[in-house]
Amino acid sequence: MSSPTQVIKSVGPKLVPFFKSVSVYFVLLAEQPSLLTACFKCLPIISLIIFVLLHGISLSKEYAFSRRILTGLVFSCIGDALLVWPNCFTAGMCMFAIAQIMYIFAFGFKPLNLTLGVLLYTSCSIVICALMPGLNGILAIGVPIYTVLLTTMAWRAISRVQFFGELWTWTKLCSCIGSICFVISDTLLGFHYFHSPLPYSQVSIMLTYYAAQLGIALSAVDSKNNSNNRIPANKG
Repeated sequence: MSSPTQVIKSVGPKLVPFFKSVSVYFVLLAEQPSLLTACFKCLPIISLIIFVLLHGISLSKEYAFSRRILTGLVFSCIGDALLVWPNCFTAGMCMFAIAQIMYIFAFGFKPLNLTLGVLLYTSCSIVICALMPGLNGILAIGVPIYTVLLTTMAWRAISRVQFFGELWTWTKLCSCIGSICFVISDTLLGFHYFHSPLPYSQVSIMLTYYAAQLGIALSAVDSKNNSNNRIPANKG
C-alpha cells in the first residue's frame, strides 16, 4: 500500500485540472441550457477521464478495472451534457445507468456481503416508494431501475473495504466514499425533481456528485498493482 506522502506526490498534480474546473463551475453556477453550460459542467469529468488515462490504460487483462472505470466516466460525461437540457432527462438517466453498470462490473461481486446488500436495498425501496407519486410515464419505470443500479454500485463499492481482514487499500476506501457520495447526490436530485424542491439544490447535488466521481476515479490508481497482487494472495 502506498504511503500518504507518495500518494499526494503522484496523484496531486494530476488532479489540479479537476479542482480548477470544479471551482470554475461553482463560481459560474450557470443554469441556462446551452453548449457553454454543458462544457463547464462536463470539464471536471473530462479532467478525471484524462487522470485515469494518465495512470495507464490498455486492452490487457490487468487494466480491466481501469477500462471499466474509464468507460463509466465517459458515459457519465455524456449524461452530464444531456441533463443540461430538461427534455433530455431520460436520455441522460440512461447514460448514467450504463455508467453504474460499468462501475458495478469494475468493483465485482467478491466479497458478497449480503447483510449490507439487504440494508441498502431496503433503503432503496423506501426511496423509490417516496418518489413514485411524483413519477409519470417512462420515468415511473426508469427511475426505480436506475435507483436499483445505483444501490448495487454502492453495495459493491462498500463491500470491497474490509478493515477487519486488513484487505483494504486507500483506493478501495476512495471508491467506497465515492459511491456513498453518488447515492447522496442522486437521492437529493430525485427528491428535488420528483418530491419537493430543495434549497441550494444545484450546489449540494453537484458538490456531492463531483466528490463521488473523484473517489471512483481514484480507485483506478492502484488497480494494476492490485490485479498483480491478487493471485499470490489467493494462493496463500
